[in-house]
Order: sequence, then structure tokens, then C-alpha cells
Amino acid sequence: MLLCDAGPDGPAWIVANVAAALGVTPRTIEHLKQRFVEEGLEAALERKPREKPPREVLFDGAFEARLIALACSDAPEGYDRWTVRLLADKAVELKFASSVSHMTVQRILKKNELKPHLSKYWKIPPQGSAAFVAAMEDILEVYHLPYDPDYPVVCMDESSKQLIGEVHTPIPCKPGQPKRMDDEYVRHGVAEIFMEVEPLAGRRHVAITERRTRKDWAQQIKQMLDERYPDAIQVRLVMDNLNTHNIASLYETFEPKEARRLAQRLDIHYTPKHGSWLNMAEIELSVLKEQCLNRRIAEMATMQAEVAAWESHRNSSTKKINWQFTTADARIRLTRLYPKI
Repeated sequence: MLLCDAGPDGPAWIVANVAAALGVTPRTIEHLKQRFVEEGLEAALERKPREKPPREVLFDGAFEARLIALACSDAPEGYDRWTVRLLADKAVELKFASSVSHMTVQRILKKNELKPHLSKYWKIPPQGSAAFVAAMEDILEVYHLPYDPDYPVVCMDESSKQLIGEVHTPIPCKPGQPKRMDDEYVRHGVAEIFMEVEPLAGRRHVAITERRTRKDWAQQIKQMLDERYPDAIQVRLVMDNLNTHNIASLYETFEPKEARRLAQRLDIHYTPKHGSWLNMAEIELSVLKEQCLNRRIAEMATMQAEVAAWESHRNSSTKKINWQFTTADARIRLTRLYPKI
């Protein structure tokens, strides 16, 4: 106020200069001058009392707990999933609070890392199953064996991919415009995928076939043993227990002498039912579908060529899988799966 006063020694400072000198805004200086003129010196020197009391906290821990429990329950009849607005309306209906905004609900869900609008498909293992944990521990022990080229650990899995052709040629992308594809498409059948991966060596092989019968699996086994692992004494093969994945398929495909020769070079370890997550080939299949097959491919030959290029590039970079989960971890984190003795 002294700086703003004209005084006997010269004109007063302008408000902007006073604000800059004191590190406040010009609006603050104007408010202070107005209070001094209207209410006097004492009012200008004292902080203005709050006109409103502090806002009462409406949504305490009890409210959050009830809201979280509601979000983790099934959605109301007629609805597929909870939304923040549906949760807000239901909270008022159940008298959690007299009113609540959907933004408040959203903040509470975000703070607790809760996403009731999402769901994920997962292989849910049976609880208290001796058969499951026996197969699981067998696989985990195999995964933590040291690398041995005479006894390589190879994981095998199968999947499929629909062959889809375009009805109209896609329009290429350009600056400010993504690639545009017509909604209409043509189905050309299904291609079957055989995936082999050796996690410790960073090597994989993918075969694209028309079928995946017993004989197709047997042919893949013969090629694996004779072409990709000809010097191995025995291949420790990890795979799921499909009805085609057994030694009998070799005898249905080859002469008994040849079938026996191949069978003696296999040390098979089956993943448990509902335990396909234990098969590292599933990880590699996910990478293949995301990096290579996440598009429309119309012909078998084109898919085989594209997959072969992906396989060559991935093998040249020696992409390994660093499996960390151990039997000791399983006995702590998955104790509910073990039978109670």
C-alpha cells in the first residue's frame, strides 16, 4: 500500500510494478486496495476469514469398501458388465450415499486398480488336485534343468488361423489418414499351426499345414528329431495331452521299427489339464500372432512364406524365454491347488 501511495516524493508505482516487486498478481494488489478503502487498515492487514466451513468428507473408507464389493459382484440383470454410471446409480439406490457422481466412482476404482468393465479368459486350474500339481511340478523341474544339447528341452503347441481374403483392395495410409480396409471379407478355410520352441537356445520352428491329425503330428515329430535335432540323444518334449499327442500316433503313421526308433528319442512331459500356461510354446504362439498373423492372409502359401520370414528373423536374433517360476514358488503362491493332507 505504501508503494501504491503517491506521497510527497513523487508519483506512486503502477500496480503491475508493485505486483512484480512483491511476487503476487496485479489482481491481488487491486483486492487489497479495495479492502483498505472499504473496510480500513485493520481489515487490509488481516487475512479475510473463510466464509464457508471446510467441506465435509462424504465418501469415507466404509463407502469405498461397499462400492468395491459392489463392483466385484455380478452386474444387474439385463447388463453385461458394470459401468461407472451404473455403479453410481446403484450406490444411491442401495443408500451408500444420498448422491454420488460417476467421476467419484471412477476415482475410487482407479485408486484401487479395479476394472470391472474388463474380463480375461484364463485356464482356471482345479483346486486340491494331486494330478494337476504332479504334472505341474514335473514341468517346472524340467524347465530348470541346465542347458544340455544332448537332451534339449523343446515345447510344442498347436493353434489355427483363418485364411481371409479381401473383397476390395485396401486404401494405403497417408499423413493424417490411417490405412482403410473394407468390412467385407471372404473366408478361404483354416490353416493349422505347429509351434516348436527351444527356450534356452532361442530357437523355434513353425509349420503351417492344412490339418492337424495324428499323422500330421507324427510327421512333425519325425522332422523335429531327424532334421532339427539329429544329434540329440533324446528330446525332452513339453506339450499338452491332446489325443493326437502320444506314441500311438507314431505307430499309426510309420512302420513299427521306425515308430519305435522315434519313440525312444522322446522324453515326453505333459502339461496338466487347465494348465496350458505352463507350456512356453504358448508364449511364442502369442508373439507370432501379434507380430505376423494379426492381419488378413488369404492363401496358405502366403502364410507359409510370411511365417518363414518371421521365424528366420526371430531365430537370427536368438530370442530366448527366461522362465522364472519355480516349484518353490508354486508351493507358496499356488498352495490352494495342492491337496490338503
